[in-house]
Amino acid sequence: MIVKVLKNEEEYQMALSRLEEIFHAPANTPEGDEAELLVLLIEKYEEEFYPIDPPNPLDAIKFRMEQLGMDNKDLADILGYKSRVSELFKGKRKLSLTMIKNLHHKLNIPYESLLSE
Repeated sequence: MIVKVLKNEEEYQMALSRLEEIFHAPANTPEGDEAELLVLLIEKYEEEFYPIDPPNPLDAIKFRMEQLGMDNKDLADILGYKSRVSELFKGKRKLSLTMIKNLHHKLNIPYESLLSE
């Protein structure tokens, strides 16, 4: 097993292929350890060369509402007024610091998602 930092697309593709071969290797075996290392190396490469930006705040809110089976009235209970929800989704209002804190604490939406543009 020769594992090294992935520096280009060819090495990345080879690492993916190897990981596919040993993906189901038992833990605490040489192949299991190799799989763990490959996962770390692949993740690091992907973070650098294939970054995924956080969703915009409205998409994050809508996604979380969908996950929880919430509607706009439920969100109004968190934000204070139904008109705020409507204005927010129409782009007429931006999230205030209080709204961001409430959404984070009550819906567990990460701050990074609520603060990104």
